[in-house]
Amino acid sequence: MAMSADEIERRIRAAFPDAVVEIRDLAGDNNHFAARVVSEAFRGKSRVQQHQMVYASLKGDMGGALHALALQTAVPEN
Repeated sequence: MAMSADEIERRIRAAFPDAVVEIRDLAGDNNHFAARVVSEAFRGKSRVQQHQMVYASLKGDMGGALHALALQTAVPEN
């Protein structure tokens, strides 16, 4: 069963309560998503580490219930 955009957002927000999260369905098929996540938790982390943190919030469903996720992460601008 595919993961909904709402479920992706819920899991990311659970891991990063301060985050600004934007989810887009890229193909209209509820299977290919893009996410933009802005969180203070990413400060001082490499881009790879930031992405690993987001993937960890999805609890191993990447490649299974969640087929594709184009990910963009950032630290809030002050």
